Amino acid sequence: MYKRYIKRLLDIVISLLVIVLFCWLFLILALFVRVKLGSPILFKQARPGKDEKIFNLYKFRTMTDKKDANGKLLPDKDRLTSFGNFLRKTSLDELPEFFNILKGDMSFIGPRPLLVEYLPYYTEREKLRHTVRPGLTGLAQVSGRNTVDWDKRFEIDATYVENLNFMMDLKVIGLTFNTVFGHSEQVAEDTNAVEGNFAQIRKERLERTGKLTLE
Repeated sequence: MYKRYIKRLLDIVISLLVIVLFCWLFLILALFVRVKLGSPILFKQARPGKDEKIFNLYKFRTMTDKKDANGKLLPDKDRLTSFGNFLRKTSLDELPEFFNILKGDMSFIGPRPLLVEYLPYYTEREKLRHTVRPGLTGLAQVSGRNTVDWDKRFEIDATYVENLNFMMDLKVIGLTFNTVFGHSEQVAEDTNAVEGNFAQIRKERLERTGKLTLE
């Protein structure tokens, strides 16, 4: 009952309340992003959702478009300003995702939506993460954010899906507040440097061992 009906109802109510009550904050942040980081204000990227259906995820942009002499974008750490870093550490850059939640692309809690290019490299167990709506926050995110390696992160996602219930979501909410307000240093400035590209990692492992996992 909770997984099929109540969870979605709560997503609608919570996202609508946040959008209405904090519309002033959305407008202020949008103005600051436009002035400090430029246009467009929102970062948009295709991500796989429930049943691997592709949708556009929205965030406030956190980086500039600075390029080198050859016209190539500089590394993330060189384009991330102090203001952008503030948005990431406080998770304020995630606020536009409440519109994704209201629309039904996402849930308040669930596995994070990752890149479309990762889809061919999930194991059958890891594909469980796409049997539910992706989340604004999730069990894997409050267990280390982007400092946890891919294999462990996807195992946590599978565990969440297998045990999805109201008490599990309450636990994730509590851990989310603790992570955001108590452990913001877990957010990496250059996520590619910390995580590595999952598709590339799995492709190289597959070529080396013939398996997607280390087991």
